[in-house]
Amino acid sequence: MKQNRFFAAAALILACSVFQLSAQDALSPYSRFGYGTLRDMSTSSQRAMGGVGYAMQSGRQINAMNPASYAAIDSLTFLFDMGVNLTHFNGSDGDTKASDWGGGLDYITLQFPVGKILGASFGLVPYSTTGYSFGDKITNGAYSYQGEGGINMLYGGIAIRPPYVKGLSVGANIGYLFGTTRNDNFAIANNGSSALFERVVEVRDYHVNIGVQYNLPIARDKRFVLGVTYSPGKDLHGKTYGIKYDIDTESNSPDTTQVMNLRKNYTLPHTIGAGLSFNIDNRLSVEVDYTYQPWKNVKFTPLEGFDGTKFDNRWKIAAGVQYTPNYRGSWIQRVNYRVGAYHDRDYIKVGVNNVKRQGLTLGFGLPAPSSKSTINLGLEYCRRQAYPNPLVKENYFYITLGVNFNELWFWQNRLR
Repeated sequence: MKQNRFFAAAALILACSVFQLSAQDALSPYSRFGYGTLRDMSTSSQRAMGGVGYAMQSGRQINAMNPASYAAIDSLTFLFDMGVNLTHFNGSDGDTKASDWGGGLDYITLQFPVGKILGASFGLVPYSTTGYSFGDKITNGAYSYQGEGGINMLYGGIAIRPPYVKGLSVGANIGYLFGTTRNDNFAIANNGSSALFERVVEVRDYHVNIGVQYNLPIARDKRFVLGVTYSPGKDLHGKTYGIKYDIDTESNSPDTTQVMNLRKNYTLPHTIGAGLSFNIDNRLSVEVDYTYQPWKNVKFTPLEGFDGTKFDNRWKIAAGVQYTPNYRGSWIQRVNYRVGAYHDRDYIKVGVNNVKRQGLTLGFGLPAPSSKSTINLGLEYCRRQAYPNPLVKENYFYITLGVNFNELWFWQNRLR
């Protein structure tokens, strides 16, 4: 009964989170372009390791970045992981400076075994986030730009360890992309008249991610894990439309200027991810990941009155380390110590400028008393700017907090 109650509670939290997961941590003027700031499917513990995960294989942590990892779960274990974040933003553009705070629910995931060689996972994670507010002066007035929203993904995945190929795991995630992004342009003339041009993008589509992991032991307590993932490119489904408001008029009635279906006008590229990890028992894990997305030739048809967006191929390199002194020792010896770094060339272009993100991460996995559950605390510093012309310089400081419940409820039920 305890297991059934927890399943029901987890399902209720997941259902409520569909309406609560938000883009409160998106505070970047660069998120005005394209689909916003892209997010990886990393948990708080993975973010503390630089965002690695393609070759992460653990029965104690949920790893949605590579669905093949679900097969590593113990046949008696149930996992539930939920994370929140707090963000502080500092930005500068010449003499203009700004700062802000954001945060909110980041993700929610669960994982459980399906027999001895199968594992499954469900969850809600952000795919992209949009959030900004800034202005420009022009000859006869001023412009103000604001945006909010994002695309979330509700996913379900399953993985198998084929009994005839030792060390191999294969898995797949099927996701549902949904969300609305709003980009508002306010035009304020010196004579007092003003107008609002709003672009709305509504996405409702599916997403597929296939993963493979191969576990290669090299000694009794040492092993390498190679992980590869692939998501096919596709046309997006949904719609986008523009709305004009004449704010200074008495009627203030909106005028829909253009409606466009996303299909054949908006696309996503395929994504390739690869990682290699070295592991010593449950004490040390070192991983390096590489991500590539060919955004350069994707379709993103602009609406009338809105600027087009230029894209370039995105790539990311991430590295992370986790060290546990003695997972069977005292409380302080069972703490997971994590550190990582990443370099990400973004998919958007601003004029002739590319945009890059660089970050350093640090974190701790704090074991709960009398339990295998863990409280994951992460700290992250990120710098984002364009090059060769720096344009807007952004500095972020993130605090992430995740709670990873790890219980042997299947085993408890078998004893009854």
